[in-house]
Amino acid sequence: MLFTKPVKSIFSKVFSNSPFSLDEQTPIIPIRHMKFNFEPEKLDHKFYMDAELASAYFASLSIFLTLGEDLVIDTARYHRDFIKDPLLKQRVTSLIGQEAIHSKMHEELNDAYMERDLPVKLFRFLAGHVFDYGFNRLPQPMKLSLMAGIEHFTAVLAEYMMNHEEIFFRSTDEKQRAIWMWHMLEESEHKDIAYDVFQTLSNNYALRIAGFFPALITILVLISVASLLVPFYRKPSNLISWSYWKDIPRSFSLIFGLKDGVYGSSWGHIFDYLRPDFHPNDHDTTEFLEYYKETLLNPENGVLTPFFVKEFIPALRV
Repeated sequence: MLFTKPVKSIFSKVFSNSPFSLDEQTPIIPIRHMKFNFEPEKLDHKFYMDAELASAYFASLSIFLTLGEDLVIDTARYHRDFIKDPLLKQRVTSLIGQEAIHSKMHEELNDAYMERDLPVKLFRFLAGHVFDYGFNRLPQPMKLSLMAGIEHFTAVLAEYMMNHEEIFFRSTDEKQRAIWMWHMLEESEHKDIAYDVFQTLSNNYALRIAGFFPALITILVLISVASLLVPFYRKPSNLISWSYWKDIPRSFSLIFGLKDGVYGSSWGHIFDYLRPDFHPNDHDTTEFLEYYKETLLNPENGVLTPFFVKEFIPALRV
C-alpha cells in the first residue's frame, strides 16, 4: 500500500518507535477455512444454557461482531505496511485471515437467524450506523487503539468460554456449538496480535485507554440492550409468558453475575487492560489452546472436524 507524503508525515508524528519485538518462540497462527451450512429450522433459540435472553445476547453479538471484525480487518491491513518485523507482519496477515473467515461464517449464521425471525435486518441497520457514522470515521491511530480494545474483549470472552466448556454441550445444536468453539479458539490464538501492533506503532498509554471504553460500551451495553428485543421480536407472546419473565434474572446472571457470569466474573480480566504494563499474554491460555486444538480438531471425533475444510500459514517475508 502506498501513502502520500502528507499522510506519512501525519502518521509519523502520531506514532512513536517502540522497543517491542517478537522472537523465534512466537507461535505461528494458521488461517482455517470452515463450512457450517447452517439450517435455520435446527437453530436452538435457547442455545446458551437453555436461557432465551442469554442466548439472544450471543445472537446479537454475532450480528455486531461482523462489523467489528471488518473494522479489525481494515485497520490491521492499513497498518501492516508500517510494521518492520517480518514475523509480526506475518501474524497480522493471520489475524486478517482469521477475522475475515469469522465475519463470513457469522454472516451465514446471521442469515439463518433471520429466517428464524430474529431482527437481523434491524440490527444490521443499527450497527451499520454505529460503525459508518462513528467508528469507521475515527482517525487511524484511534482505530488502531479501538482494534486492540475489541480484541481484548474477545480474548476475555474466549478465556471464559474455554474455562466453561460444558456450556456448549447443554444444547444439541451442533453447528452453533461448533462456530462458537471455533471462534473462541481462534480469538484466544490471536489475542496478542492487535495489541502488539499497537505497542509497536504507538506505545501510547492514553491512546490505548481511549480505545478501551468504546469497545466496552459497545460489547457490554449496546449489544446487551439490543438483545432485549430479540425474544419479543421472535415470539411476541413472550410479553405475557410467565416462564419467559421468570428466566430473565437467570439470563442476566449468566452474562453479568459476579460468581459465574461471562463478564461479571471477568471484571478483573477486563479492567486489567488499564494497567500500564498490561499484555494479553499475562493471562496464559497455552494449556487451553493445546487442549482445544487436540479435541476440537481431532480427525476422529473433533467437534470441528465435520466443518473443517483446510488451513494454511501465510508466508514469512523477510
